[in-house]
Amino acid sequence: MVKGKEREMDEERENEEESKGFDEYYYRMSKNGGLDMDCDRNFWIGSGSPSPEKMRIRKTTSSSDQIPRDGSSGIKPQDADYSYNHSLNYELESLILARIPRAEYWKLNLVSRRYSSLLKCGELFRIRREIGIKESSVFMAAIGENIWWAFDREFNSRRKLPILQTDDCFVTADRESFCAGTHLLVSGRECDGLVIWRYELAMNKWYKGLSMISPRCLFASATCGIYAFVAGGVGKDPEGEVYDTAEKYTPETKSWEPLPRMKQRRKLCAGCYMDNKFFVIGGRNKDGELTCGEFFDEARNMWVLIPEMLKDDPVKSCHSPPLVAVVNNELYSLETSSNQLKVYLKSSNTWRQLGQVPVRADCNKGWGVAFKSLGDELLVIGYASVSSAGNRMAMFTCSPDPDANGLDWKLVNRRNQPNLFILNCSVMVA
Repeated sequence: MVKGKEREMDEERENEEESKGFDEYYYRMSKNGGLDMDCDRNFWIGSGSPSPEKMRIRKTTSSSDQIPRDGSSGIKPQDADYSYNHSLNYELESLILARIPRAEYWKLNLVSRRYSSLLKCGELFRIRREIGIKESSVFMAAIGENIWWAFDREFNSRRKLPILQTDDCFVTADRESFCAGTHLLVSGRECDGLVIWRYELAMNKWYKGLSMISPRCLFASATCGIYAFVAGGVGKDPEGEVYDTAEKYTPETKSWEPLPRMKQRRKLCAGCYMDNKFFVIGGRNKDGELTCGEFFDEARNMWVLIPEMLKDDPVKSCHSPPLVAVVNNELYSLETSSNQLKVYLKSSNTWRQLGQVPVRADCNKGWGVAFKSLGDELLVIGYASVSSAGNRMAMFTCSPDPDANGLDWKLVNRRNQPNLFILNCSVMVA
């Protein structure tokens, strides 16, 4: 009896040591972002813990059961308890899955129900935010089409989103798009009025979204992490009242909250997020073109006017909203009349020219040109002005330098170049 008790205690101590060894192994594995065979082998050799080959499938039966003399366990597969082989707890498992490239996430639905649930409930994206993993995706739609495409950061792969089940009016009318967290929001006009459609990356589905507090079009928008801001625009009648209202969208609750009113009413304005503030630039009101800008300081819950922010921009009628983008907290603008790239000098409220971009923004007065921040690069899409791309739509990127005298633009993957006039383009970081 005593010897039997001692033997059971020895086995328990051995199991505890193995469990600690595996916990440390998987902890190191999660820190490395996944399995690494060299790391695994070195860990097991360097530590006093048993190697993975010593892992045993334990049978959950009474201690009186005996193993047959022929060496077989006598356990049928359906009787075995494999849970002991799973020393990796759910938290560490989720940390490892969060490090998988986002382009591979669709495969998780094929592995297990738990993995599929982690993806669809948004848990993996929450973990990615907490540990600082970010990947950019570009969503685009061409004019007159109801098809949205998603591209990876390098434009090496693309996939077609599910068809947006809306009416013909929404397809052919003007639309605005912007991202908030893992939501792509598309605002437009259906036969019954202004609506918002929401694409959820985790679910890979479109949903009819909750309308803004003040439904609008021709407005400014900007993304701030998991939130989005909108401001200005007009209501159902494009020639009607110009708004000075603003709102904030929260993906977690799929809801809008009002912000204080802007200093100016404006439509066809541009938005961006810089210095932890939501900027609204340019546009026009009932009196004509606006050269001022303003920003919303969330910490003080107030708007601050920036007079003559676009005073050097040769404004023309029927032009697009100002083409602006923020990279590394620096504001850049594409001047549609000259195809010049400019950087904003905050200290003097002026702009400095950095050279021409490789697209013809002047062809349609800025319409059909996408000018976006893509991580630490600028992305521009439009009719190419360089011979290497031909006389067609093309995509270029560059790493901007505010102090440079010229920029090196790169033509991105030829295989995935657009062939139609781009109506909407948004960048999602998740």
